[in-house]
Amino acid sequence: MTVPVPFLLGAAALTLSTAMQSPARAQSAPAPQIALSCAGCHGVGGAGEGSVPRIAGYDRQAFVDNWSAFRANARPATIMNRIARGYTDAEVAQLATYFASLR
Repeated sequence: MTVPVPFLLGAAALTLSTAMQSPARAQSAPAPQIALSCAGCHGVGGAGEGSVPRIAGYDRQAFVDNWSAFRANARPATIMNRIARGYTDAEVAQLATYFASLR
């Protein structure tokens, strides 16, 4: 039996989304797709890695404010100032809500 490609892609996205969850959220809603891009630097579920800060549990408004500062080059960064420009305000709000919900 051949499995349709859209089904396989959806299953892969669900698997990645589940991997982004913290253990405390394992029974909750999965991470939004957009949060998956943060894992490359900030780690699974925003846990932080090495010198990259933890964003899980970060205050929602502080997240939005810091993102705005990165966009405006008002906050020093190695790459976030460039990354921040690629997201809409609605996407930033979604990320802020998601990461604030993690503990």
